[in-house]
Amino acid sequence: MKMKTLTAAILMAAPLALASFSSHAMDRVTLKLAHNLDTNHVVHQALAEMAKEISTTSDGKMKLRIYPGGQMGGPRETLELLQNGALDMTKASASEMEPFSQAFSIFSLPYLFKDQAHFNKVIYGPVGHAMMADTRDKGFVSIAAYVAGTRSLYANKPIHTPADMKGMKIRVVATPTTIKLIELLGAAPAPIPFGEVYTALQQGVIDGAENNEPSYVQTRHVEVAKFYAEDQHTSVPDFLVISSKVWDKLSDEQKQILDTAAKHSETYEQELWDKEVAASRKLATEAGATFLKVDKEAFRTALAPLYDDFRKDPLRGEWLSKIENEAAQ
Repeated sequence: MKMKTLTAAILMAAPLALASFSSHAMDRVTLKLAHNLDTNHVVHQALAEMAKEISTTSDGKMKLRIYPGGQMGGPRETLELLQNGALDMTKASASEMEPFSQAFSIFSLPYLFKDQAHFNKVIYGPVGHAMMADTRDKGFVSIAAYVAGTRSLYANKPIHTPADMKGMKIRVVATPTTIKLIELLGAAPAPIPFGEVYTALQQGVIDGAENNEPSYVQTRHVEVAKFYAEDQHTSVPDFLVISSKVWDKLSDEQKQILDTAAKHSETYEQELWDKEVAASRKLATEAGATFLKVDKEAFRTALAPLYDDFRKDPLRGEWLSKIENEAAQ
């Protein structure tokens, strides 16, 4: 976001932020939450339900006002607004949190989690909570985590093993880890903007991309890439983030109300996500997509060098060890 736009957003939101914490006691408070998701997204629905619970539990003394659809910018901009004191809360994926804390880069590692139970144990347990607090010195902390499924490859031809990817061009999120991931699989990474992927697939500029099933359908990529290879290489969660200054100003009672509602929203979002994935797979199949089982062991072997890179870094290596130890217990 350009400085002028960011400044305008700050000026627009600042009066609201100041109104939340007036000189009057903390009896009444309104928290502003901005995110870049559409209102039909399951995370927004979970947040809307959380807002209802907060209002009901507090007898209307606590309010959560949600600004969806990128009204205050994308995740990077809203996180900066939190830092500037112009916004109270936002939603960001682990990838979007990475510039603020290297700890979140760990989610870019393929096959980090052995299964769903391992994922849940890490994300909702002591390791996940420690990671969520790791950005406090950056001006914000996370108080909830939301599943976003697993990311898999999809293309205009079948993929069963890394050998099938030789010579292909695959669109990826532009991070060092994801770029090297595609290179290790024998393909060429194409970090083009997300909004250009459909046309690039349609015109043959790229041969495939990677994402979860709901995104595969909602973006209509299913129309131009009929083969969805279920390699399930990464699981990248979303986080509900709050300004640390705002959190510290809340009373113990308000913190309890917000924390309880946030935890309930995690469970609700998981239920909505599971339904969304099932519905998306049905729609994709009806649209002519083929879901392919792959040789996951071949993918794991090809991508093993990424782990060597992470272990060489003291900070990331420490987080990797903590996550692996959770699976061993």
